[in-house]
Parts: sequence; C-alpha cells; structure tokens
Amino acid sequence: MKKQILVAFIALFFAGSAWAHSCPRLMAEIDAVLEGEHVESHVEADVLAEAKTLRADGERYHQEGDHDRSMAALERAMELLAIGD
Repeated sequence: MKKQILVAFIALFFAGSAWAHSCPRLMAEIDAVLEGEHVESHVEADVLAEAKTLRADGERYHQEGDHDRSMAALERAMELLAIGD
C-alpha cells in the first residue's frame, strides 16, 4: 500500500514538472508567430498588443513558478493569434 502511494506521488510530481515545461514550448510557438513577417498585416494592432502582453506575462509567471497562470496567459495569447486552430 505504501509503495502504491509513493508511486502515485512520484507520478504526480513528474506530471507537474511536465506541465511546467510546457510553458517554454508555448512561448516558442508564440514567438515564431510574432516574429513572422506578415503578423502585423494579419492581426489587428490591439489584438497583437494584447497577445504580446500575455506572452510576456506568461514568461514572468513561469519564472515565478506560477505555471497555472503562465499556461492560462500563454494559451490566451495563442487563441488571439489563432495558433493551433
């Protein structure tokens, strides 16, 4: 029984680490779109500004260790930029 609890705990620990490591992948996807040549002509200026702010917020939250907020901000930026649709 103790062994099963330990295994479950370790699995949850590594699942949290995997979640945390998704932040850099999402930031890279957003950066690739933001660095594209035609992003400004395809995305309205206010939407682009909000996406850039959310991207920066996501990185800050990630560095602070708040991966839930980081993922939420990055996923919202991706929605605004229509990444993954």
